[in-house]
Amino acid sequence: MPTVPYWHVDAFADQPFAGNQAAVMILDNWPEDRVLQAIGAENMFAETAFVVRDASGEADWELRWFTPACEIRLCGHATLASGHVLLRLEPGLEQVTFRTRQAGVLVVRRDGPVLSLGLPAIVTERADVAAAKPLLGAEPVETWRSPLGYNVFLYPDEAAVRALAPDLRGLEALGDDQFIVTAPGTETDVVSRVFVPGGGVDEDSVTGSAHAVLTAFWTRRLGRESFTAYQASQRGGLLTCRIEGDVAWLGGPCVTVVEGRFTF
Repeated sequence: MPTVPYWHVDAFADQPFAGNQAAVMILDNWPEDRVLQAIGAENMFAETAFVVRDASGEADWELRWFTPACEIRLCGHATLASGHVLLRLEPGLEQVTFRTRQAGVLVVRRDGPVLSLGLPAIVTERADVAAAKPLLGAEPVETWRSPLGYNVFLYPDEAAVRALAPDLRGLEALGDDQFIVTAPGTETDVVSRVFVPGGGVDEDSVTGSAHAVLTAFWTRRLGRESFTAYQASQRGGLLTCRIEGDVAWLGGPCVTVVEGRFTF
């Protein structure tokens, strides 16, 4: 049975037991998808990130992400965690690049004491999202949607976002969309929560891909290029968000919690 390096990383966290958990595994080559999915289910984190050296010349590594239930097209926090691991292994590097199957080439780079993650900025447009609105627990002020499956629900203030108790099984029945609830924050510019029950994650802890959406949404709304954000999950996480052309740059630290070997 193969044995590979394994890291458990808390992303967008400056101490253990905060931010969002990710497993990072370095592979020599790609096993069958069913094996990757079984490992994702075994780890039971929101995402397990798998990296293989990229032979195409487009990037340093290939990168794929699996939830306990399925492979996904884009994951931010597990990409940041992968960059954290690989930059620690090669301390002379300033950045690392990842070729993905559906999200293009992603970058993690050193940014002073933290890391910055560059994701495609995801633009939403006004839409009714009628099936999801009654499942959130309170009526949003506005609803927005991307055809990529990201839904944004704007609320008047942070208290309204924190008080939501959505019907998770009802949202699950709508598929593996992200349901992002957001409002102006009290101690940060923006606050959010993110629900992805159809993808196997009822409420995500800190969601990079959702902030690729929120960066495009809030910079346009605030009329400036950057802001601070807090994802108000049970674990919670702080991010800095900045728009640069069509790239959303998300900043934050990572902490390695476990380092070892995984046999499968």
